[in-house]
Amino acid sequence: MKKYLVAFLLFILTVLTACSGGDESPGKEENTESKSNEDTRSVQIEDAMGEQTIEGTPKKVVVLEWTYAEDLQALGMEPVGVAGLDQYGDWVDVGIPFSDKVKNVGTRAEPNLEAIARLDPDLIIGAKFRHEQIADQLKDIAPTVMFAPYSEESAQNQYQSMIDEFNKVAKIVDKEAKAEEVLSNMKQTFEDQQARLEEAGYTDINYVITQAFTSQNTPTLRLFTDNSMVAHVMKNMGMTNAFESDKLEIYGYTQTTVETLQNYQDAHFFYIVQEEDNIFSEQLAGNPVWEDLAFVKENRTYQLPGSTWTFGGPLSAQVLAEQIVTSMVEK
Repeated sequence: MKKYLVAFLLFILTVLTACSGGDESPGKEENTESKSNEDTRSVQIEDAMGEQTIEGTPKKVVVLEWTYAEDLQALGMEPVGVAGLDQYGDWVDVGIPFSDKVKNVGTRAEPNLEAIARLDPDLIIGAKFRHEQIADQLKDIAPTVMFAPYSEESAQNQYQSMIDEFNKVAKIVDKEAKAEEVLSNMKQTFEDQQARLEEAGYTDINYVITQAFTSQNTPTLRLFTDNSMVAHVMKNMGMTNAFESDKLEIYGYTQTTVETLQNYQDAHFFYIVQEEDNIFSEQLAGNPVWEDLAFVKENRTYQLPGSTWTFGGPLSAQVLAEQIVTSMVEK
């Protein structure tokens, strides 16, 4: 009897052990397979320097131009390093602050190579017009991708160029589904904001929009042209740019002075200024060239925050759309 009991207990223990092993085995195989797929993943993209192959899925990314830092934020990621980090928040506000883990790696114009190397990144994202001269040094640190947002090709339609670059970043970091969601939300924002305008009685709006500042003691205006991201965002809300340039503007704006505004007095006038350099309330206050403009007299001027970033990604486009409409309907 005892022999049968011992045999029975041994049988039960064997079954339990086998079942336990069966529960753990698939998980281990799945984790191993997932890690293996990630390690063997290879992505090909075309950047400003040519065909690039990125092995694996980058997790630790250093960004040398603000647009692409914002792109990562939109994709639910945070870069480990950002050039010009200490100034980012002054110019770019998409509602997602960086954590203290993000490190400053010099300026956008002069990145600190040692600071970048200390972060041991597995990807660096830069801009050709700023970083082409140090491309080889960057590649010695980590795989490097460079975009050309201000090339003649990109300048044809900076809005579409922004979308194309965003999708490439998403492809590299394996966030393409998230990118589709972000771009869908952006387009929905445009529709929602246009509806707000129409509900407030604003239709067929002609406008001029500027980023204004002091340069060499002179009030200076950047008037955005039709190829700019700004103009495309406003076009997507049913608004028409009154300002036209006689040439393709690589940066999406014409730099000029207040006298030029005399040609667009029937338009609505939007302006982006830093609070400490508001040329309209300071240098131009009392200036008849400014004060006598029809849109000034008729109160068709709308101030936007200094952190309204006109050279960013999908999140900046959404913020711009919301700020444009809010400045009108809540005036």
